[in-house]
Amino acid sequence: MTLPKPLARYATLTGFVELARSLSVDPIELLRSVELDPSGLDLQDRWVPAASIVRLLELSAAVTAHQDLALRLAERRRLSALGPLSVAIRDEPNARSALRMLIRFQHTYNEALFIDVTERDGLSTIVLRVEPGEPMPVRQATELAVAVIHQLLQYLLGDRWRPVSVCFEHGRPGDDSTHRRVFDAPLVFDGKYSGIVVYTGDLDLPNRLSDPVLRSYSQQVLDDLSASETPALERRVRELVELLLPTGRCSVDQVAASLGVDRRTVHRHLAGSGQTFTRVVDDTRAELAQRLVTSGRHTFAEISEMLSFSAPSGFSRWFTRRFGMTPREWRTRSEA
Repeated sequence: MTLPKPLARYATLTGFVELARSLSVDPIELLRSVELDPSGLDLQDRWVPAASIVRLLELSAAVTAHQDLALRLAERRRLSALGPLSVAIRDEPNARSALRMLIRFQHTYNEALFIDVTERDGLSTIVLRVEPGEPMPVRQATELAVAVIHQLLQYLLGDRWRPVSVCFEHGRPGDDSTHRRVFDAPLVFDGKYSGIVVYTGDLDLPNRLSDPVLRSYSQQVLDDLSASETPALERRVRELVELLLPTGRCSVDQVAASLGVDRRTVHRHLAGSGQTFTRVVDDTRAELAQRLVTSGRHTFAEISEMLSFSAPSGFSRWFTRRFGMTPREWRTRSEA
């Protein structure tokens, strides 16, 4: 059986639109060229194929002639891009426990990213791998991941903290000034791995931001993350439904094909948890509709198309039946 291809949250692209425009390229055109829905950027927790994000980063670097594109993007990110996990990480007692948490819950933000930590002779090596599920260049995605981990450690340990070295498997860019500025540490290119080397003792330094009083709340966030996980195939069905709705190709056959199983397997797994494919589609559409109508960034006609309705009137009738008021009434109430 073909394994489902890894997904990543749209939050991975936080700041992409603004960065692309600052470099005089059209972000919408770039997103569409790799089959990503530009409107999805408003839904940071929405899952999309990791390969599409990897491809977008490589294409953007080529189009803009900026090999430092991923590092520029990383500079526009905040810890909140990790979603609910950021709340728990912020209050971990030290960087070591924060990294362990990041590794344990990495499936909640990027299924294509793998992190390993090894310790030897007073040094800890944080190795990162990007595996998008198909052969393709991953230089930009790797640099983004390394920069984000570096950013996290600096956030926890303070601006004066520096790594021992920062390593990349790929070659040195023609201009490495951004790399030197971002990492402010010895750089190794054409190395055996991509990642960050730190003093082991640094990982055990107290987290300057940790609030012991809030740790119980943070732990509750983690418990909720764990408790809310559905079985793997059911979770992937929900993610694919959300991904396919705007394309007009959201059918059980398409979802089954994407998962590498037959439609009967999809129906059987959903039935095991008291669900049907139709109900999953309707519930997912309702969740997206609430967010999109509330945000006010899209017209009702645009939302209708994004949720795969044949006409705005059909969307309005469905929304009214589902929520007891029209989309316009919902938006007005949310703005009050």
